[in-house]
Amino acid sequence: MRIVRYLALVVLVAGLSACSSSKFRTYNGPEVTQIIVQKADRRMYLLHHDKVLESYDIELGFAPEGHKQFEGDGRTPEGTYRIDRRNPNSDFHLSIGISYPNARDFALARAAGKSPGGDIFIHGRPNKKSGNGPDWTAGCISVTNKEMEEIYAMVKDGTLITLRP
Repeated sequence: MRIVRYLALVVLVAGLSACSSSKFRTYNGPEVTQIIVQKADRRMYLLHHDKVLESYDIELGFAPEGHKQFEGDGRTPEGTYRIDRRNPNSDFHLSIGISYPNARDFALARAAGKSPGGDIFIHGRPNKKSGNGPDWTAGCISVTNKEMEEIYAMVKDGTLITLRP
């Protein structure tokens, strides 16, 4: 009788663990070789060379027009950068970092006597209640949590990202 109970418990635990979902997905498709962000259209494209693999609606910084210049300006950068880090424990579900600021960004901010800011990410929705409406981030790019799970799995560190006006 003990063996039957034990086996029933093992089957129950295995069944429940199969139902659980993880925010960490796997991706076995073509390599994402670049990301293109069209700020004016609020669209982001993941490409394998010149072929679009996926596209997403995005939300930007609270002051979406123009290139990010200073810490706290609420703008999303423009230019070419790289994905340089990832945060599986982000306050915004999951996030991948953009290599802003580069040397040019530092020089422009220093010339004005200001900090260029930093910590620009592609991320999901906030874990705490905030971030409502369009263009609510402090300069990042936001997608849904489900989309962020896809992006997190598909995009590797070192991938080029071009952010266009």
